Amino acid sequence: MNVSLKLIRALSVVAVILITSSPTLAESPEFKIVIKDHKFSPAEIVVPANTKIKLIVENQDATPEEFESHAMHREKIIAGNKTAKILIGPLKPGKYPFFGEFNEATAQGVVIAQ
Repeated sequence: MNVSLKLIRALSVVAVILITSSPTLAESPEFKIVIKDHKFSPAEIVVPANTKIKLIVENQDATPEEFESHAMHREKIIAGNKTAKILIGPLKPGKYPFFGEFNEATAQGVVIAQ
């Protein structure tokens, strides 16, 4: 076996190890938030601090809503009757408010990392 083929096989093994040992979006803890009647439910969720998490935001309203958080640096429009996945964190311990930009008067919430 020539040196090039040996190097390619060695790099392939290293790539497989790196891919299987690094955390992925699928491994992130999931937390579900529902938008209904232009409100978030639950309006308060507690998540582990210092951990990447996945928010599953289901918009049950017929109209779109924008999940927005200046504190978490996230902005995502969720079409009516659709679901979005939003990766956030890792967050330091604290409170991180979010709101629905299209219905800010009613669509308010907070992520609490602890």
